[in-house]
Amino acid sequence: MRILFGVAGGIAAYKAVQAVRLLVKAGHDVHVVPTANALRFVGLPTWEAISRNPVSTELFDEVSRVRHVSIGEQADLVVVAPATADVIARAVQGQADDLLTSSLLVAEAPVIFVPAMHSQMWRHPATQANIQTLRDRGVSILGPDVGQLTGDDQGIGRMVEPEIIAEAVERSLRPKDLVGRTIVISAGGTRERVDPVRFLGNDSSGKQGVAIAEEALARGAEVIIVAGHLDVHTPRGAEVIKARYTESMRQAIESLADEADCIIMAAAIADYRPADPASAKLKKSQEGSELNLRLIANPDILAEISHRSGRSNLIVGFAAETASGDELLELGRAKIARKGCDLLVVNEVGEGKTFGFDDTDVTILDAEGQIVAEVNGPKREVAEVLIDQVALAI
Repeated sequence: MRILFGVAGGIAAYKAVQAVRLLVKAGHDVHVVPTANALRFVGLPTWEAISRNPVSTELFDEVSRVRHVSIGEQADLVVVAPATADVIARAVQGQADDLLTSSLLVAEAPVIFVPAMHSQMWRHPATQANIQTLRDRGVSILGPDVGQLTGDDQGIGRMVEPEIIAEAVERSLRPKDLVGRTIVISAGGTRERVDPVRFLGNDSSGKQGVAIAEEALARGAEVIIVAGHLDVHTPRGAEVIKARYTESMRQAIESLADEADCIIMAAAIADYRPADPASAKLKKSQEGSELNLRLIANPDILAEISHRSGRSNLIVGFAAETASGDELLELGRAKIARKGCDLLVVNEVGEGKTFGFDDTDVTILDAEGQIVAEVNGPKREVAEVLIDQVALAI
């Protein structure tokens, strides 16, 4: 993809270098258009070396090619990072006094502004009005974050990290085939209380559920994450409902069942819980070395929502098993027949596999137990393939 990457004159320009590097590494054709002030922070040779393309700030360079028009017209995406209060204001007014603002006026591609400025400048009514105007025009605003600013100051106004910018660009490439759809995704592991300081749990990190949420967001869906214990951050744009215990997750899922076009049960939900959680910390026995806990079965959330009377939404389950090969598939087929869901993601778990790792190996079954997809690789790739199946089915 051809990206016009505008850089305004702010200290955060140094972070934009890494963002450009990530985009080039991902295979994009990046054309950096810095303002004159941006070159006071990062020089032209750096931008040319990182982008692997010639760089200019001047309206009158290569006049025969009408560069101030062609560079904007040819862009598939426009990113401005950092977007200072000044360049935001000039863009809103439609000024065209340098190569960047001229290019913005002719670009018909999607535009992402990544603000970076001091907190007072960000909060000023003029800036806020300008940001709202950009949003009204269809411009995406990414950030700003709260954190360390120039000098000793802290607050809102810090430019988001380069990795976030690169992720936003990748999201913009996805087909918008889930616009108007609501997808509920359970993620992470549930924990069942033994006493006020102990619990029964599992090794689920929530990485797979969060990756699915990111993919659904990128494709235009409204996403609600019902989150158990997570070791990863939830994506921007998703509504998050915390549900630490199986029963609280059950209540949250049931409350959302009617509004969801699709429910994806990616959470690792505890099958059992202590029958009588202690109200005070259990003390180590002085007379023996054993502690016996009586466990009772948790409700089967996947089966309950799959067998709801008159349901019309798509239900996707997960089956984590310690088996492999044909045995794993047979367990998956038995489970989808028993649970009644529409798709089932089957994977092998165990020591050194799946839970907490970035890669996994999954097979996706349909309601008849037929294999519709297989993925061996990053969980983000699993998310893409699964959402492809969801988009086809709803």
